[in-house]
Amino acid sequence: MVKEQHITEDYALYNSDCMYVLPTLPKASIDLSVYSPPFAGLYNYSSSENDFSNCDSKEQFMEQYEHLIAEIARITKPGRITAVHCTDVMNSKTEELWDFPHEIIKLHEKHGFAYRNRITIWKEPLKVRMRTMVRSLMHKLIVEDSTECFTAMPDYMLVFKRAGENEVPVTHPTGLKHYAGATPILPAMTDKYGTFDQLRAKYKDHADPKTNKLSHIIWQRYASSVWDDIRIDNVLKYKEAREEDDEKHVHPLQLDVIDRIVELYSNPGETVLTPFMGVGSEVFSPVSMGRKAIGIELKDSYYKQAIRNLATVGSRFVGDREAQLFDEQATDELTEMETAENE
Repeated sequence: MVKEQHITEDYALYNSDCMYVLPTLPKASIDLSVYSPPFAGLYNYSSSENDFSNCDSKEQFMEQYEHLIAEIARITKPGRITAVHCTDVMNSKTEELWDFPHEIIKLHEKHGFAYRNRITIWKEPLKVRMRTMVRSLMHKLIVEDSTECFTAMPDYMLVFKRAGENEVPVTHPTGLKHYAGATPILPAMTDKYGTFDQLRAKYKDHADPKTNKLSHIIWQRYASSVWDDIRIDNVLKYKEAREEDDEKHVHPLQLDVIDRIVELYSNPGETVLTPFMGVGSEVFSPVSMGRKAIGIELKDSYYKQAIRNLATVGSRFVGDREAQLFDEQATDELTEMETAENE
């Protein structure tokens, strides 16, 4: 059942269980999908029995998730991409890890996707500890017993390609012009090319991709298997969407990550899908970059926040610059985390 919907020329938002909406979409109608599935056993996002995060076991979660992957396979065009944001899942009692990415890979391969890439998204250890509250990242354990410690888990973006021939190549005729990230130039190249602003001013209207130095430098960062330049606070507003029983550390996916996936794996005017929309990040990013988007969200408060966030999408870019749309709460929370750790 679709409780509400909000449809414009550029995007369609549905307040519903994604497994009600996906079967209504035509076969081979989606050019790209990008999303974060509920991390099995890690967070509970709502009390709804239809919420994947409320499954009783990992086995039940994967059974439900497989139905979703089968639908994604049906509606994805041949030769096109689905990108899944995930991480290893920790048992909060034993602090043992479950290789969730491995399970995701197996299911996609089962349903006709080729596993093409795993991008590691680096996360600062202090911020990980304060968001997850895991004991094993506490500094005092180094003093007491460092066999109980482990490193901060990164996030991953798993990239899969649907079987078949891609009829419409994703092209960048003049190269890459928009850089999504915190460090837009490699330090070793600073003396050679100047500041990033100088480089962008020189090459932003450059038509030949072979000699466009800006595009080459951006691609060197995007081509890295580790994205260590993602701005953790570059997220849409989410404070108003939180409810009293929400998990403390629910946090939207950074726009930098989504922007890169959208830029690399879709053309302007194509359709991007996210079955777990949250506060609208995976719709906001592609729409702001000239794509169409479909977003589905079960939780009412997240859906309403997504509508509010999408109302500002037209003001994201001012000329060739990105407006500062960071959620002030995200920045405030990071400050609080650092203060608490140092006390």
